Amino acid sequence: MTNWTLKPFSELTPFELYAILQLRSEVFVVEQNCVYQDMDNKDLKAVHFMGWKKEEDGEKLIAHTRLLAPGISYPQPSIGRVVSSPSVRGLGIGRELMERSIAHIYTLYGRQEIRIGAQLYLKKFYSSLGFIPDGEVYLEDDIEHITMYKP
Repeated sequence: MTNWTLKPFSELTPFELYAILQLRSEVFVVEQNCVYQDMDNKDLKAVHFMGWKKEEDGEKLIAHTRLLAPGISYPQPSIGRVVSSPSVRGLGIGRELMERSIAHIYTLYGRQEIRIGAQLYLKKFYSSLGFIPDGEVYLEDDIEHITMYKP
């Protein structure tokens, strides 16, 4: 069972912030072998959506997105830094994370278009959630990406 929480940056505990940065580093830096500047100041303006799993020694962050208001990354609201722990891949957590993130975007900013910068290898996954490719493939930190939107 996953415990889902939603918090603006100002309400994150040091433990939660550490867990977010640790998970993003584990996946985006180590697993994807990509050296990049993760802290880009957008976290400060984001609402953080987190999925926690109970373990013997406490809770472990297994999924995270940051939800951004219009005007931060795109003119529309956006979902970024979508990440799930390798320990839960293939269990549907990524889909649940995105479905819930989309619902939270609509609650926070109204039902409007959502934009994302998707890693190209996940294009089919995001398409299955209703996102449509928009524009050409581009490199971000040496990883192929494509902008997508959900009308």
